[in-house]
Amino acid sequence: MKLLLIEDDVKIAAFIERGMKEAGFSVDVCHDGESGLEHALSVNYDAAVIDLMLPGLDGLSVISQMREHHVDSPVIILSAKQSVDDRIRGLQQGGDDYMVKPFSFSELLVRVQTLIRRVHKSATPMQLAVGAVEMDLLRHEVFRNGEKVELPTREYALLEHLMRNPGIVISKTSILERVYDYSFDPQTNVVDVLVCRLRNRIDKEYEPKMIHTVRGAGYVLKEK
Repeated sequence: MKLLLIEDDVKIAAFIERGMKEAGFSVDVCHDGESGLEHALSVNYDAAVIDLMLPGLDGLSVISQMREHHVDSPVIILSAKQSVDDRIRGLQQGGDDYMVKPFSFSELLVRVQTLIRRVHKSATPMQLAVGAVEMDLLRHEVFRNGEKVELPTREYALLEHLMRNPGIVISKTSILERVYDYSFDPQTNVVDVLVCRLRNRIDKEYEPKMIHTVRGAGYVLKEK
């Protein structure tokens, strides 16, 4: 699942980003309203967490413009403002939930997951399945041939990326951007090592093999 975080406080942003990544999210972080809005309008996010007091374009303006452009990703507003009027204004501008700083990360995570489940309940399934591999996106669980497979965070993120694109060859560059969220030298073997670790957990003890190498192009998840 992909999350947009717009928060100008670097420490708070890093705290949320780290926790969300540990929970299996891919996170894009912006520290001002303009860049946050640009991301929101160009990328399909499962949810967004937006601070109100941002440099340049404020959080309410970001949310309002998202809704004007028919971006329906659920939004949780973060703010030090805690009056009833402030909360009402935030929800009226298009926010779906409102949390006052300071906040509990565990509560933020649950609220994000709840909003995603509510919004996608009738539109997008919260489970992925490709052949004998199944993934529960909310419970962060993976099964192969009905048996639960424990995956570390990066192996899980790689598998989710492959499962969202079954039968499609995924390049090393795409994997680097999706799983690591920053650029490595594409010539390094970090992706090969990650794929090898995932194969050992998903494919080694099972048939048919699901993760295939397309020489010179990348990797693909398919039954044969």
